[in-house]
Amino acid sequence: MEPKNIVVGQKITSEKYQRSKQLRREMTPEEKILWEQLRRNNLNGLHFRRQQIIDGFIVDFYCHQAQLVIEVDGEIHDLQVESDQERDAILTARGLKIFRIKNQEIRQNLQGGFTTNYRFFVTSYKNRIHI
Repeated sequence: MEPKNIVVGQKITSEKYQRSKQLRREMTPEEKILWEQLRRNNLNGLHFRRQQIIDGFIVDFYCHQAQLVIEVDGEIHDLQVESDQERDAILTARGLKIFRIKNQEIRQNLQGGFTTNYRFFVTSYKNRIHI
């Protein structure tokens, strides 16, 4: 099957497409917690895609309507700060907003879902968005 260009104006290699499918099958526990909320459009009715390819990068969650990328950061991200900053710069140059949330924050604040923790997410989103 030929990869679909969800984000206009980009070419997606078959290898990158297969990798994004693999990442969808092998989500971390924290990504699963967040995805269970996002897939139900529980964040203000916004529709998200998971493991979306944008400019050669595979982002954890993407909302086209809000031009928003949500990245779930595990411990490895503490070791790759510079590459994350470069990636964020490329994505923000495209006009996307980047929200990074740590695994620990998801475990502590989103276990009960957005219904009980919506205020935490919205406050964090507004305070930590990279523009």
